[in-house]
Amino acid sequence: MRMYDLIRKKKCGGELSSEEIRYMINGFTDGSIPDYQMSAMTMAICFQGMNPRETVDLTLAMRDSGDVLDLSKIQGVKVDKHSTGGVGDKTSLALAPIVAALGVPVAKMSGRGLGHTGGTIDKLECFPGFTAELSEETFVHNVNTIGIAIAGQTANLAPADKKLYALRDVTATVDQMSLIASSIMSKKLAGGSNAIVLDVKTGNGAFMKELKDSVALAKEMVAIGTMAGKRMAAVITDMDQPLGSVVGNSLEVIEAIETLRGEGPSDFKEVVFALGAQMLVFAGKAAETAEAKSLMESAIADGSALSKFAEFVRAQGGDAAAVYDTSLLPVASQTLVVESPRDGYVHRILAEDVGIACMTLGGGRETKESKIDLSVGIRLRKKNADAVKRGEPLAVIYGNDAAKMEAARAKIAGAYEISDKPREKEAVIRQYIFPE
Repeated sequence: MRMYDLIRKKKCGGELSSEEIRYMINGFTDGSIPDYQMSAMTMAICFQGMNPRETVDLTLAMRDSGDVLDLSKIQGVKVDKHSTGGVGDKTSLALAPIVAALGVPVAKMSGRGLGHTGGTIDKLECFPGFTAELSEETFVHNVNTIGIAIAGQTANLAPADKKLYALRDVTATVDQMSLIASSIMSKKLAGGSNAIVLDVKTGNGAFMKELKDSVALAKEMVAIGTMAGKRMAAVITDMDQPLGSVVGNSLEVIEAIETLRGEGPSDFKEVVFALGAQMLVFAGKAAETAEAKSLMESAIADGSALSKFAEFVRAQGGDAAAVYDTSLLPVASQTLVVESPRDGYVHRILAEDVGIACMTLGGGRETKESKIDLSVGIRLRKKNADAVKRGEPLAVIYGNDAAKMEAARAKIAGAYEISDKPREKEAVIRQYIFPE
C-alpha cells in the first residue's frame, strides 16, 4: 500500500477503504507518511469529500491513534458534553454540578482556550490552588465519591488529530465538514463516555456562521457517534451575540455561580437546561425533557447544585470559599464604560468582535505561549432588541491596562449596531438534532 496511490484515488473521487484510512492515519502519526503527502490528501478530501462510512473510519482511526479512556470503573451511565465554542460560553461550569447533583457522573476531559477567552480549565484556575492534573486513580475516585471530575486532556488523547489539525491549519483545509466532524468526535470517543450531548453554536461568534452549516455539522457528528455505538444528541444554540451577560474568565465563573444560585441570565440558563435535560434522559434519571428540567430547577432551588460545585472545586485543590463569596475571585483594577452614541434599539452585537476585545484586554490567548489575565473582561449592559438612550452604558470593560482598554472600547463600540426600530429576539435554542 502506498500513500501516493491513496492520494490519487481520492483526487479522482474514489472511496478509501477502512484499511487504507487506518494505514494513512497510522503512518502519518508515526512519521512514515510525510506532511506533504498528508497535505495533498486533505486537499483532495476538501475537493472530493468523504462519505459517512469513510468519515466514521477516519474518526475511529484518529481515536485509536492514542489513549482511549476506560471509564468502566466509574459507576453509572457516563454522559459527556461538548461545545463547538463561542463568546461567553461558560456552560460546563454550571451544567456539570447540576447534573452531578442529580446523580449523573461527570467524568470530563477539558482543554485550555486558544482565542477569545480561556477554556474551562483556565476558568477553573480562578480558584487558587485548583488543579486539573489528576492521576487516573484520583480522577475515577472523585467521580465515584462526589460525582464529578474535570481533568486536562492528556497529550496522548487522539494524537493523530492534533498533528492533522496543525497541518490543516496552515494549508487552508480546516473548513471541510468530514474533517471538522472527525476531529471533534475522535477526541470525544476517546473520552470513553456512553453518551454524548453536543452544543453546536451558530451565528457571528461561532465557527459555523450559518444555521444550515451548523445543522450539517451537528448531523454529521451525531451520525458518527451513533455508528460508533454511542447515544447521541445535538442542540443548535445561538451565537449571534455573546452567551449570558459577561465575557472573560473570572467574570464568567461568577456568572456560572450566580446561575447555580438561581440568579443567572435567562439565555445562559436556557442553554444549560437544554443540554442538561438530554444528559439526564440519557442517564435514565428522567423519562423526558420536561421532567429533567424540573429536576434541574430543584437542584438549584435546594442548593445542592451550588454545594456540588464547591465540593468539586475543593476536591481538586481549589479554595471553595470563593464559591460562596465571589469577591474572592480575581477582579481587574479599572473599569471603562462604552456608551450608546444615540437613542434606539440594539439591532445586533457582533459577538466575534466582543470576543476579540476580550482577547485584546489579555483575557484570551493569541498563541499557545500567551499568558491569560483571568481578571479582565466585559459586562454587556445591553443585548439584542434592548432599548437604549444616548449616553447609556452598552457595556462595561474591566481591565488593568488603559491602552488595551481603549482599544477594546473601540472594538466593542463598533460591535453594537443601533437601529430606530426594535427587532424580534432570536430563539436561543435553534434546533435539536437526533439520530436519523
